[in-house]
Amino acid sequence: MNWQADWGLRFRMFLTMFLLFALYIVFAGVMTAYIAGGANLLVFAMLFGGMSLVQYYFSDTLTLRSMGAKTVSADEYPQLHGSVERLSQQADLPKPKVAVMDSNVPNAFATGRNQKNAAVAVTTGLMRTLDQDELDGVIAHELAHVKNRDMMVMTFASLLATIAFMIVRWGAFFGGGQSRGGKGGGGIMVAILVSLIVWIISYLLIRALSRYREYSADRGAAAITGNPSALASALMKISGQMDKVPKEDMREEAEMNAFFIIPIKSGIVGRLFSTHPPTEKRIEQLRGLEREMQSF
Repeated sequence: MNWQADWGLRFRMFLTMFLLFALYIVFAGVMTAYIAGGANLLVFAMLFGGMSLVQYYFSDTLTLRSMGAKTVSADEYPQLHGSVERLSQQADLPKPKVAVMDSNVPNAFATGRNQKNAAVAVTTGLMRTLDQDELDGVIAHELAHVKNRDMMVMTFASLLATIAFMIVRWGAFFGGGQSRGGKGGGGIMVAILVSLIVWIISYLLIRALSRYREYSADRGAAAITGNPSALASALMKISGQMDKVPKEDMREEAEMNAFFIIPIKSGIVGRLFSTHPPTEKRIEQLRGLEREMQSF
């Protein structure tokens, strides 16, 4: 494997974590200042801390369960396990857990807090759609996310956005008491406004990092398999199959867009705010890598 560290991705992950840390500080400060009463603040602190710990230690299990993906054994899916094991060895990674999601949407994702606690999931629709080389390309793409360690950053960015959105939606619950100045309503509105800003910034950070990390994972998949054209072919097939999937299936999985190999699109607005770069540009990059490999 001709693996090269992606310093552009590492810099972006460092910058994202730094900005998220700054957001945490501002977020906590505003909640301390405007959510009156020790009880309410304690509830917020316990919720925030508890969700962070649970998300860190059980992110792979929670993500698989939320998507309806089940961990499968080698006896159930021998070919899939064989591919994951072979590609993990080529990528110099511990073999992750293998999961399958019963869905018509042809897609895949990786989750987990680090290389030793990771899972790769594919849908039944993906396995029906792709041939073996194309499936290897998709699995290698997900393993590249594991090797790049970008999943943890995405997980925490998503966590902060989720908590901020919860406060925006359920602001009355968090601000049930009176503010220090005795104007509980004003304190609640400030907390909700700041939470909305934090949610928007978190979303933009997720979007910016996710787009770059997809390019990086595509390059990583090409390095692992030595066959960029297989992933390019898989991306074309997956993108073409999306329009044939029932809308109900699309809606059920859209919340995991940032983690999928190809996002669930929802019109012009969905493409504009997509967490992924255009499929055409990803294929163009892979074609370029193919030409580079053939020139040696």
